[in-house]
Amino acid sequence: MTLVDLQKRFDEKIEAEVKIEPKDWMPDGYRKTLIRQISQHAHSEVVGMLPEGNWITRAPSLRRKAALLAKVQDEGGHGLYLYAAAETLGVSREELIDELLCGKAKYSSIFNYPALSWADIGAIGWLVDGAAIMNQVMLQRTSYGPYSRAMIRICKEESFHQRQGYEILLTLCRGSDEQKAMAQDSLNRWWWPSLMMFGPHDSESTHSEQSMSWKIKRKSNDELRQAFVDATVPQARYLGLTIPDPDLKWNESTGHWEFGEIDWEEFWQVVKGNGICNRQRLKDRIRAHEEGAWVREAAMAHAEKQRHRRDVA
Repeated sequence: MTLVDLQKRFDEKIEAEVKIEPKDWMPDGYRKTLIRQISQHAHSEVVGMLPEGNWITRAPSLRRKAALLAKVQDEGGHGLYLYAAAETLGVSREELIDELLCGKAKYSSIFNYPALSWADIGAIGWLVDGAAIMNQVMLQRTSYGPYSRAMIRICKEESFHQRQGYEILLTLCRGSDEQKAMAQDSLNRWWWPSLMMFGPHDSESTHSEQSMSWKIKRKSNDELRQAFVDATVPQARYLGLTIPDPDLKWNESTGHWEFGEIDWEEFWQVVKGNGICNRQRLKDRIRAHEEGAWVREAAMAHAEKQRHRRDVA
């Protein structure tokens, strides 16, 4: 079969909504785009454990501690699902992790902001996981089979995380004046970084158009960002909190909330490694990787021992 025939068959599958599977022929650009996107997604899940893990020992109750432990564990599992999906594209997990640890690979800019109070754990769940869900729900229908199937399970768990975060803020907003002020402060600091999570405007995105033509993505950055704002503003009003955007207003004719311009200079500075916590996050990730070496070695030794027993039997 010629390259032209292979390309035609691939295009027909994409058009017919047939999943592309690991053993199927695919263009090099499609494979590279998936490796970049899935690995960045996996890195984000793993690095995202750091700001929340820092609050496990300081959670205000045993119930909150247990819930936060479960959430952080979930994020580690999401990273595992995604690294496994990336491996089906012919890249090793070790290679992907090395790229993260050496600073070559990117992860979501949102995790380079500090979690300064317990209310931030609520804001991360409500806003950050909420923005992630807005993006990830469409990825359940992405054209690459292993990625699509991983996202189905991840989205179910992320929806729990969002509800958990919102419930934390709801409790604070129904508490003392100081507690509500803490919730408002967390919203003030996390609102704009959450909008940045969807990436640059469509006109400035170098990957969005091609990813949509391959049906890796289903909606553009700006469409997803608008959907997030439309869903989140009423939630903030229910909490009694104020969105920190003086330009925010309802447009009756479009049926959407209009919002102010994002500080793109701040976004690109964080992406380039100059955010508040960029260096600390990478330092912590490297230390965790090094300190966990004995666990990986023990697990591999156990797996090898089990294989040897099966071979002998």
